[in-house]
Amino acid sequence: MAAPSSSAAANIMLAISEKKTNSVDLYRPLRNYVAFHYSEREAQNLEDDLQTLKQLRSDVERHSDPSLPARRDLLQSYYKSLCLVETRFPISSDPDHVNALTFVWFDAFKPKQKASQQNIHLEKASVLFNLGAVYSQIGLSYDRNTVDGRRQASHAFIAAAGSFAFLRDNASLKASVGSSTTVDLSVECAGMLEKLMLAQAQECVFENTIAKGSTPGVCAKISRQVGIYYEEALAALNVAPLSQHFDKSWIVHVQLKAALFYAEACYRYGLELHDKEEIAEEIARLRSAVNVLTEAKKSSKGAAAQILDAIGKLEANINRNLERAVKENDRVYLMRVPSPSSLPPLPAFSMVKSMVMNEMLDASKEKMFASLVPDNSAKALSRYTEMVDDVIRTQAEKLQQASELTRVRLKEMELPESILALEGNFTLPTSLKEDVEAVQISGGPAGLEAELQQLKDLRRVNQELLVQTEELLQKEAREDSQFRSQFGTKWTRPQSSTLTKNLQDRLNRFAGNLKQAAESDGRIERSVREHSSLMSILDARPIESALPSLARPIMSFDQNEDAIVGSLKQSLRQLETLGAQRAGLEDMLKEMKRKDDILPKLMTSTGSYDDLFKKEIAKYDHICEEIAQNIEAQEQLLLQIQAQNDEFSVIFNLEDYKASREKAYKQIEAAIAKFREIKDNINEGLKFYVTLQDAITNVKQQSNDFVMTRNIQCREMIEDVQRQVAGLSFQDNKNTGVFNSNYPSVGSQNQRSNTQTDPPRPQTPYYQQQPVEQPPIPTYGHHPPPPYGGPAQHHQPPPPYHIPPSSTAPYPPAQVHHQPPPNHEYGQPAYPGWRGPYYNAQAQQPGSVPRPPYTIPSPYPPPHQSGYYKQQ
Repeated sequence: MAAPSSSAAANIMLAISEKKTNSVDLYRPLRNYVAFHYSEREAQNLEDDLQTLKQLRSDVERHSDPSLPARRDLLQSYYKSLCLVETRFPISSDPDHVNALTFVWFDAFKPKQKASQQNIHLEKASVLFNLGAVYSQIGLSYDRNTVDGRRQASHAFIAAAGSFAFLRDNASLKASVGSSTTVDLSVECAGMLEKLMLAQAQECVFENTIAKGSTPGVCAKISRQVGIYYEEALAALNVAPLSQHFDKSWIVHVQLKAALFYAEACYRYGLELHDKEEIAEEIARLRSAVNVLTEAKKSSKGAAAQILDAIGKLEANINRNLERAVKENDRVYLMRVPSPSSLPPLPAFSMVKSMVMNEMLDASKEKMFASLVPDNSAKALSRYTEMVDDVIRTQAEKLQQASELTRVRLKEMELPESILALEGNFTLPTSLKEDVEAVQISGGPAGLEAELQQLKDLRRVNQELLVQTEELLQKEAREDSQFRSQFGTKWTRPQSSTLTKNLQDRLNRFAGNLKQAAESDGRIERSVREHSSLMSILDARPIESALPSLARPIMSFDQNEDAIVGSLKQSLRQLETLGAQRAGLEDMLKEMKRKDDILPKLMTSTGSYDDLFKKEIAKYDHICEEIAQNIEAQEQLLLQIQAQNDEFSVIFNLEDYKASREKAYKQIEAAIAKFREIKDNINEGLKFYVTLQDAITNVKQQSNDFVMTRNIQCREMIEDVQRQVAGLSFQDNKNTGVFNSNYPSVGSQNQRSNTQTDPPRPQTPYYQQQPVEQPPIPTYGHHPPPPYGGPAQHHQPPPPYHIPPSSTAPYPPAQVHHQPPPNHEYGQPAYPGWRGPYYNAQAQQPGSVPRPPYTIPSPYPPPHQSGYYKQQ
């Protein structure tokens, strides 16, 4: 059946009124203390902080802002400021302390009672009380007829409960010391108010649960917890010192709420029992609810009408369900109804708990009075800090030594590696595994064949380039020889062999390079074939699959291998747990030190610091004892593991497994070394062929340029010879007696202009542009031209194929300073940086030229050999 909420009409809750206080001037006494004990300058530096503190106290007294959230923020700020004052200003009747301050606060429930103390504890406790009171007023201010309003109200009541809990745990006892105190700040009152606020917060949750249409069982659990909180508050109100302190209406309100929500829980639980056809227990629960409500109404004088109305409605619903259940039981079920006293307690579930206020009220990040620390307190604090540091350092060293001992002992026993090997989860040592992964990433032994093929392809390309270049020069030489035979002495230009000697020499050296490179390639191929079986282990993926495994014994007499392995694993897990506990203990030490702030106690202590230090340092004793117990337990466990591992080693023949495993490691290391050696030699060969290809390509280009220029000269010379044969050059022939080209000498230019119809075509070197103002160059003049490679004349540029005389050594001497012209002539190096033959040259001066690229020593040279591509 439908279960309407009877609490909606009972939505009457309580808020706490703030405590009142008398005005007090904090500014003058605190400033005088600073000026007297420190300096006037320090007092001036703290002027802003003192004025801020004075304004905060004034606002707390006067309720300057009627807004409840603003009042809440003010109380929080003032409380944190009081925490800072407490650590720097000792306030008491002592002549050396701030003794001109007296705080007066009135009881919140009996305003005629007041407390007056010359210490800051009463002030702090009263501010905390007012903070909880403001939170309760904020909760009461929300519209609890809406779901969101009830949720916000619940949060505010939770914060109020947290404030009263913080008051009870941190300030009540201190504020209650002395003859002048009030009940509202007592531990009992703070605890009662916490429970009351939790009850109201849980009540808001219950109302939202009803609004959501939750099941009767859930509603019953939440309702029962509301009743429990009210019952706990009622229990505190009925005993001293609160029994005579609160108005009768408070007690009646809490008593009726406790009864109401107990009955509500019975009613909701009865609905669930009825659905389960547990009629007998339903009848007992409903009768128990009726009895509680009847008893509560006997002392309901002065209660709010809304609560009494809610009780009446709930009682009517309970009686109606009870009557129905009794009829059904009498007619159908015929169950025996248990007595209410024999029933188990109703289930309850709390949806709220007091808010933790430590972080909200933490003053450690506040900057007020930061520069003010009493000298004696600072010195005492430094001494205490050294004592704490010594304790932590000693215990940390013990923990580290225990962890290191465990690591060494386990490494000696090769645990847990042996267990992992038995399960097939073993792995290579880290450095060796990284080397294997690097080999596999680079292609591994299986990729060497492709790189060998790359060597062959590059060698073939170089060979083809070399042959093409040689055929180009040979073709030009044959053509020159044919024309020389045809024209005889009239063919006066130098022979091709005299001009291409340097090119031919270099091509011959390149051919020798290729021959020796082919031999080196062959050695690499043979090495790959010879060591393929050794290196094949590197292709295993994962590499651990190629390692020997630790196997169970083939024959066993007592079949206890599993028990031995299981006990060893269990011991290792226990050892790991001890290690984790040590890490936690070290963190606990550091955390305890971080929170260990005794400065407020030092600043208010008038006795011996040694007694205080002894008391405070004792906080670390229990952790030190736990550390000692942990280390002792580890020593016993290591002895046990040693015995278990010895038995494990014998049964599983661990020594033979270690030997075979080390052998596999050495094989992998040898395979890696050989792979790297071959890989480096292949890389050296690839670099050699690429460099040689550039050099041959350069020489081929020079040869093409040479042939092109010779072809131009050839056509021009053929034209001259033809003109000579046709009788067009009789005048020149009569004067000189030898063949002369159509290029006149410098003194015969005008004369040739008169006798010649065709304009002269001056010959220009292929890589030089003839300046406009420069006279023509006589190429086939009265005297035979100097050989290509002869010294250049100072009065004219060198001929197109000028070749400087070559040195007898393959590399030019390092001490030669004269350099040929920068253009590409055929006595020049093949390309910038080219210094001659690669590695088959004759002896040369050490250091005169850089080592050729293909003679870089391998980082892994085989015995008695410094590399594949070496000078033979």
